[in-house]
Amino acid sequence: MTLQHKVNLLTEVPLEGLLDAEGLTRLRVAALAVLRYEGVEEPVELTIVLTDDDSVRELNRRFRGVDRPTDVLSFGNESRGPFSLGDAEHPRYLGDIVLSLPTAQRQAEAAGATLLDELQLLIVHGTLHLLGYDHAEPQEKAEMWAHQAEIIRLLGLSLPLPE
Repeated sequence: MTLQHKVNLLTEVPLEGLLDAEGLTRLRVAALAVLRYEGVEEPVELTIVLTDDDSVRELNRRFRGVDRPTDVLSFGNESRGPFSLGDAEHPRYLGDIVLSLPTAQRQAEAAGATLLDELQLLIVHGTLHLLGYDHAEPQEKAEMWAHQAEIIRLLGLSLPLPE
């Protein structure tokens, strides 16, 4: 049996008028594009959560000590019981990407982009974090931003990238 990557999508906020079925598929494709670009061959699973500012603020406060909402949080997970490293029937679980829909909407408007494009950018960013990339140091940031820019280009998105 050949396993493929699995991208779960959970929504904790209403999406009516914001994202349709095609948009939700494009969110999954953004994560899959990162896995492909980065050469992840072993089957992996991750979850994308679309939520609100209050939920992201609480997670940010609890796990990062920052008491404010943010656009995206990534939580790597290697502790999912006996399947965390994968087996013949279960892919390795990479973790969760949590997105604040209201913050993404504000950022999209400020950048002159669509919400869908902004969410795809944030998913690319979050997936790179799950794969071990960081941007705390200038050299790390340059590498992560270069990968992010190339994946965004491959996805055909046209939006300003963060500096």
